[in-house]
Amino acid sequence: MARVSSERLAAHIEGDFVVFLIGIRINKPWKLHKWLPAITGMPKMLKELDALPSNETGFLGHTGLSMGVIVQYWRSFDHLEAYARSREHAHFPAWSAFNNRMKNSRDDVGIWHETYQVKAGQYEAVYSGMPPFGLGKASELVPATGRRSEARMRLKG
Repeated sequence: MARVSSERLAAHIEGDFVVFLIGIRINKPWKLHKWLPAITGMPKMLKELDALPSNETGFLGHTGLSMGVIVQYWRSFDHLEAYARSREHAHFPAWSAFNNRMKNSRDDVGIWHETYQVKAGQYEAVYSGMPPFGLGKASELVPATGRRSEARMRLKG
């Protein structure tokens, strides 16, 4: 279990970054053969990403599976896209297989993702009584004091 910090901390990351949200919605739970491969494939991809050097992939970290949604942090959209389209990594074959499985039954299982490009200093995140989580886990945690003590001030960078 991750160590809980008793400090009030803020996330700090140098430069621009990307937040990628991805999720699944099981519309027809009885069609196990349609959605189970997608559910079991995502942990494999996350494990692969965690094992690869972040300076090569640009993958900064993620939250775990939670209510069908995963939040990922990337150094850039180019890094995210390069991983998604790489035939040498777990995502591309799983993506192709999913599309083949679903081509005539798209309403059985829903998938979605949203990508946000965040400019340097245009974010704020604070954590109190928490283990490293979210952006704070994917970046550096610093004391939420001084210019980082209030949300508006954190947004000013």
